[in-house]
Amino acid sequence: MADAEHVPVLLDEAVAALVVREGGTYVDATFGRGGHARRILALLHGSGRLVALDRDPGAERAARAIDDPCFTFRRAWFSELPETLAELGIARIDGALLDLGISSPQIDDAERGFSLRGDGPLDMRMDPTRGESAAAFLARAEARELTEVIRDYGEERFAQSIARAIVAARANAPVDRTRQLAEIVAKAVGARTRGDWRQDPATRTFQALRIFVNRELEELALTLPRIVALLAPGGRLAVISFHSLEDRIVKRFMASGAQPWGGDPALARLPIAERLLPGTPLMRVGRAIRASDAEVARNPRARSATLRVAERTTHPIPAAV
Repeated sequence: MADAEHVPVLLDEAVAALVVREGGTYVDATFGRGGHARRILALLHGSGRLVALDRDPGAERAARAIDDPCFTFRRAWFSELPETLAELGIARIDGALLDLGISSPQIDDAERGFSLRGDGPLDMRMDPTRGESAAAFLARAEARELTEVIRDYGEERFAQSIARAIVAARANAPVDRTRQLAEIVAKAVGARTRGDWRQDPATRTFQALRIFVNRELEELALTLPRIVALLAPGGRLAVISFHSLEDRIVKRFMASGAQPWGGDPALARLPIAERLLPGTPLMRVGRAIRASDAEVARNPRARSATLRVAERTTHPIPAAV
């Protein structure tokens, strides 16, 4: 699949929820191949500003194809958004979009090491210039750490068996190719029932390693409060997640920001009059949005997508949010 053919998930829904002011300043914190960014720019009609971030070198190349005076791209992790905006002289934004996970071009490039489909080096870094590759992690991690990563980030019930199989295999040769790892996992899992025969036995292990290597959950938890601190009153935060680990972080963060007691049930039971409670810094906008049957039929990747939206209020942000 060529970059131009990459189809963003929940494109219409996300952009409609995000762009509330035609001349506003917006952030696409996960540019990818620019599908959401192009739609946002079309709605701005040349009167606003869009700043896009991505840590992937392919995204940086794709961004060069956009010739629009309203558009600025920076190669950066999305947790670096405050510093990036400060360098651009931007103090407040009217909306920010996070489209989490990986894009089709990343999956389809065997050299990146994300996919089970072909054979390539076991890298998995979204930014190949920073951090530890998946192969390097597999080479040095003890069985206990491997088990914890595969179990916690992949929600894999056979994590211990897979970890032991990796340790045994690397005693004979480095585990540094995607197909090699997939075969090790398949052999470790064997014929045990998984409940979904459509899914490759190594899918959860690959997910776990990708999330761990890229610090995806830590990045998300760090970034959400930083974005809220930058939002102008009425500004929107829109997040598209693709698995329960991401969505749980987003859901809890938005719920906490929309409650005067910060989501703490102990504080919620205190005998405090409602009129004395502090105002909430966030207001959730509607319910979680999922892809329609028609979109899933066109793009199977949309099946697991969830869009959540929150709006910044005029109330101050407490230290807990």
